[in-house]
Amino acid sequence: MPVDGSGAVGAVGDADLAGAVDDVGAVFGEPVTRVRRRGRTALLIATSAVLGLVAGTCAGYLVQADREPTKLPSLSQPVVAQAKGAGPEPLSAAQDRRVKTDGDLRKLLIKRPQGARDVDYPAGQDGWLSLGDYADQLKNADQEFGDLVSAEFRRAVSTEWRMGNTDSVAVRLVQYRQEENLGAAERAGNWNVDGASGRPIPGTSDGMAYVTDKPDTKPGYLPLYTAQAHAWRGDIAMEIWIYDTKPISKAKIMDLAKRQMERL
Repeated sequence: MPVDGSGAVGAVGDADLAGAVDDVGAVFGEPVTRVRRRGRTALLIATSAVLGLVAGTCAGYLVQADREPTKLPSLSQPVVAQAKGAGPEPLSAAQDRRVKTDGDLRKLLIKRPQGARDVDYPAGQDGWLSLGDYADQLKNADQEFGDLVSAEFRRAVSTEWRMGNTDSVAVRLVQYRQEENLGAAERAGNWNVDGASGRPIPGTSDGMAYVTDKPDTKPGYLPLYTAQAHAWRGDIAMEIWIYDTKPISKAKIMDLAKRQMERL
């Protein structure tokens, strides 16, 4: 191993290391395969690649800087002349259902028959039912109030009358906003009709009319027969209720339901 003048051990060069390896092989009488050092060549190649990439990027910036700026399109656009002449006529009520349903909903209620009398305690005010007024007409009013909010209740109207001393009729139209679900269809098809026989209402997709088979009886009260009809069209749900101490014919509830749906 070489030693400099100060007595320090000098660095071993590649040639010295190779000679030492050959001497070891000669001593032991076995061939020694030289191992090529790795790392220095790869490092040089990687450094050259990085320098080339930097040089290429700088050249690209220089070329781009010498070019003329690209003109942007004008922000102002030509004004489109307004069409002349009369515009299209608005749709009639027969073509646009909202012309009817966004107006006074009370006008769509079936007309009371001749000779009909007012009930003692009509619901709502002047034919209109608020959310609370309508919920109060149903069983489990508190739960119904929350369900109506979820169903996106919009407004409701009602007409009620009596023909004899023992009967009463109530017809209601309930409109829903239907922004997130089909409230009218869901509400019209979700009524308790246990103990009643039903028939489809002609002219509707799934409207039904029901008549109770047996009256509801309680001690001290007259027997109570019930008939009900439910259907929907667009965002409006229809419901009809008939109460009487005598049996109610299917023809009576069916006639009211068909005539009311025709007005929708």
